Amino acid sequence: MTSLNSPLFWPPEAAQYPEDSVRAFAASGSNLVLDFHGDPAKAGLAVFSDGNHHMALEASVRAFLAANPAVVDVFYTTTPPAPLVDALVGDGLVLGNLRISRKPDVFIAPGNILDNLVDANLITQHVPFAESRGNVILVRKGNPKGIASISDLLSDDITVACSNPVTEKASYAVYAEAARGLALEAGSDGDAVVAKLFTAGPKTIHSQIIHHREIPELIGAGYADAAIIYYHLALRYSRIFPEIFELVDIGGVQSGERSPSNPTTRYHIGLVADGGEWGADFVTFMQGNTAQSLYDEHGLQAP
Repeated sequence: MTSLNSPLFWPPEAAQYPEDSVRAFAASGSNLVLDFHGDPAKAGLAVFSDGNHHMALEASVRAFLAANPAVVDVFYTTTPPAPLVDALVGDGLVLGNLRISRKPDVFIAPGNILDNLVDANLITQHVPFAESRGNVILVRKGNPKGIASISDLLSDDITVACSNPVTEKASYAVYAEAARGLALEAGSDGDAVVAKLFTAGPKTIHSQIIHHREIPELIGAGYADAAIIYYHLALRYSRIFPEIFELVDIGGVQSGERSPSNPTTRYHIGLVADGGEWGADFVTFMQGNTAQSLYDEHGLQAP
């Protein structure tokens, strides 16, 4: 069992896993790359995607590659959208001292991000293919602080972790909206909860840039007690780290009777330029039954 202050040992993620003969230069805290997947040199398809649905995207690119082995590999990213837009417009990606100039054939992000790419003539159109089911509270296994609702997050005894309102505006906006709406619905001070989420301090810790990795690390290590987070992310953490995390349902997500105050996010997909040899096939695949079933399995739903 991982103890407090121990790092999380994430499982591998890729369209195909490297052969055992491939030397791995990675350790916790040193040269560890979690959100860039595959071989950009030989991949027949490159996908830039926002990251919070990374577990469902991995399952989908693996299924796509299995059905289309001529693709050879899929290089894909799972980071916040802003740096991916910069990489598309600019000269590629930089990971520490490593530079990757490969540009995407397909871009996945919330619709407003892709609207901006349409306006910039980088893509021509986009379509929704998946949607989140709402938000829950992620806590340490056993819920040692007894957190049961959004209102409990106002307690001086609770330290919250939250995506950064500056570097991860999209996810922060969703969590702030959920916090305010569900608190008001419960008769609590919605503005006070949002103020706590927004203001970094002794009882609020913000992620730096990739909250879907950093938030569970903060809670798992005991630096924070709870976080409002997408249901599908909390589900993922509780599945791969069952001795470390559990989730607290808020706003009826698990019952299937989600409150209107618990917002969802739609994920859109579009071709960059002509999408290369495989981009159009991948966009079609992501709208089909196989990908839809995989996204459902990972706690998301059809739009």
